[in-house]
Amino acid sequence: HDSKSRIRKKTRKYKKIDKKLSFYQKFKLGLESDIDIDPGRLMGLTDGIFGMVMTLLVFGIALPELQIANYSDFVTFMSTLTPTIGVTIVSFVLISSFWIYHHEFIKVKRLNIPYLWINILFLICISFIPFTTSLIGNYSQFFLSEAIFGLDIFLTIMFFLLMYHYADSRKFLEEIPSKEEKRYVIHTFLILMVLTVIVNLLDFNVSNKFIYLFLLVPVISTVRDIRFKIES
Repeated sequence: HDSKSRIRKKTRKYKKIDKKLSFYQKFKLGLESDIDIDPGRLMGLTDGIFGMVMTLLVFGIALPELQIANYSDFVTFMSTLTPTIGVTIVSFVLISSFWIYHHEFIKVKRLNIPYLWINILFLICISFIPFTTSLIGNYSQFFLSEAIFGLDIFLTIMFFLLMYHYADSRKFLEEIPSKEEKRYVIHTFLILMVLTVIVNLLDFNVSNKFIYLFLLVPVISTVRDIRFKIES
């Protein structure tokens, strides 16, 4: 009688485990299943946010609150704006590079909820670039402003890699990338990650002019793209 009771308890226990597993599997299947959203709408949203963010960068360059009365004051004012203008140009180039990467490597034919939100997290990081740019333009003497700017760029790169990897693993990409192409994309963004860390450390500890090293991003991308096409 005791043995039968133990068997019944074990049976009930296993049934509960099976139900939990069944719920988990159903939830996972529902989460990973394709959603009825045209990928073109997501690409349109992405392009719109990129365009808006690029425009907002320029609005970060503020005119003086008081009217400038003479030429010498105007020259002084423009000289104070030089660091902000420089950082704005750097940020514009970075955002343009991410837009090019997105259009070059992220061409999806379908999507699901996890991919959708990874893309949105990527866009959140892009949207914060005007704010972090204004921080570093006005408060570059504080390491925290440098760290926030660098972290924003770093997270943008990380979410792009995650988005690319997830789209590839779920077969969302219009064309299945070769091993060489995947290695090329991943290595390119790892180089950009390392560059971000180096620039932030040099910009604060040595000179704020090192922020312009970010202008190497399109150069690095172009050189690696040409090399990849030649080798493939």
